[in-house]
Amino acid sequence: MASCRKRYSLSGKILTFSMVLVILFSSLLTVCGQEQRKEAPPFKDRLFYGGSFGLQFGTFTDISVSPVVGLWALSRINVALGPDFRYYKFPGFHTTIYGGKLYTELVFVEDFNNIIPLGVHLGLFLHAEDEVLSLESEAFKSPPYNSNRFLISTILVGGGVRQQMGLKSSLNFTFLWALNNSEYGIYGNPEIRISFFF
Repeated sequence: MASCRKRYSLSGKILTFSMVLVILFSSLLTVCGQEQRKEAPPFKDRLFYGGSFGLQFGTFTDISVSPVVGLWALSRINVALGPDFRYYKFPGFHTTIYGGKLYTELVFVEDFNNIIPLGVHLGLFLHAEDEVLSLESEAFKSPPYNSNRFLISTILVGGGVRQQMGLKSSLNFTFLWALNNSEYGIYGNPEIRISFFF
């Protein structure tokens, strides 16, 4: 019975996230449809790569690696996915977290200078993500354990600032809020990410 509840819970979260994506895409297609129609670039030119990594050493060690591969589905909407790996070490304790994520972003301001000509060439975007992680039971649950690891699915939403660094490359500062699973203390509120894409 408990395993059915867990499966339903994970399925429900995936369904909720999918519905949010459908609503986001359908409501924004009108906006994107108003742009002047151009011939779509080749598939390989719409692909992008990148991600983020973090290093902290000392009494508290935190190492995180999160590469992604994505596709510009429309001129202002991208979809990306990738694996996630984190290693935490405290005095007398360490754990590894791994999994993957799927997200979409909508760039609603491509160049801030086009709105207010101050010489500031930043973009603004919205971000919605579903991240599924495998956690060690010993580190995150009280005994007795049903297994060595368990999965959590977390929906993160927010936005960020995008600094274009070339034709296809950018540096992104993203601020995300976890809508669920905050009891495990994995995410800050907000979760701040610095990512590079090319």
